[in-house]
Amino acid sequence: MTVETKNAAKAPGKNSNLAAAKAARNDEFYTQWADIEREINAYLEYDPDLFGDKVVLLPCDDPEWSNFTKFFALHFKDLRIKKLISTSLAPDSNSARLDYQPTLFEAEDPKFDPARTRIKGKVFVLEPHDINGDGVVNIDDLQWEYLDGDGDFRSAEVTALRDEADIIITNPPFSLFREFLAWVAAGDKKFSMIGNENAISYRQVFRLVKTNKLWKGATANNTDMVFGVPKGADVKAADRLKAERLGYPSDDHRDYTRLGNSCWFTNIEHGRRHEALQLMTMADNLKFNKKLINTLNGGGEYQRYDNFAAIEVPYTDAIPSDYDGVMGVPITWLAKYNPDQFDILGNG
Repeated sequence: MTVETKNAAKAPGKNSNLAAAKAARNDEFYTQWADIEREINAYLEYDPDLFGDKVVLLPCDDPEWSNFTKFFALHFKDLRIKKLISTSLAPDSNSARLDYQPTLFEAEDPKFDPARTRIKGKVFVLEPHDINGDGVVNIDDLQWEYLDGDGDFRSAEVTALRDEADIIITNPPFSLFREFLAWVAAGDKKFSMIGNENAISYRQVFRLVKTNKLWKGATANNTDMVFGVPKGADVKAADRLKAERLGYPSDDHRDYTRLGNSCWFTNIEHGRRHEALQLMTMADNLKFNKKLINTLNGGGEYQRYDNFAAIEVPYTDAIPSDYDGVMGVPITWLAKYNPDQFDILGNG
């Protein structure tokens, strides 16, 4: 089957907290441990030795606040990671961290320098050495130092770390998604990153999807993801309540919000993207698919475009299994895209 994706119109106000974050450069969205674990486990189901003897880079990450470094440090030995590297942005270069206070992790370290801590980024490294002699290698063996610059991923020193790495995993600033993806792609590395699913409509992103160099992750597709945000961040009451219902009430350290259109983007294989989409025939869709029938307002056939030889398929579950021509499908279909089952023509 050949398809052309269509961009759904955005409802006014939907996920406006993402738009506000982009406008204000308020990019502090902390990923939950459970979301990281589910996605990484999906990769490991397909390739149990994915991280074996690999250098893993977690840019835009601060283990004092974020779960990415904590997760990979905990699983450092069983994943057989060769080296784990994390970098963080200097507080003065992060508009969302104006009230930054050093944690005890940093302030009690002999390397702590109050004159540098606000203007310099940091690099954290974990290698297979039991530094503290407790018999295990984990986050307590993490070593850190100040970077020469502020830790921006585009800097020469962080780019050098990218070049050293085999795999890059992170939740980059939403406002810099396109730049970050271009930076990662230029390094020709395996990667997994969180972003707004509407980013698929960006030309550079869709080009990678079409050429099978980028695809959506295995989890969190078309579902809510919960993120921690700094205390005092603007969170809609409905999103705060939804986060609470999902098990994340606000605490003394941060508030929580849910984002309904966040997802993982990756070039790491997972078997779930090769699962065939189960479909009905065109006749059965027209007879039994109530959503499609309602959309057609009683019409007995799929609509066709006036200026393009293709049928209009308004819902993923309305794709007819016995139609071999070109069809226009919603952009959300990409969460079910199987490259063995469909060919992508373009994005209109």
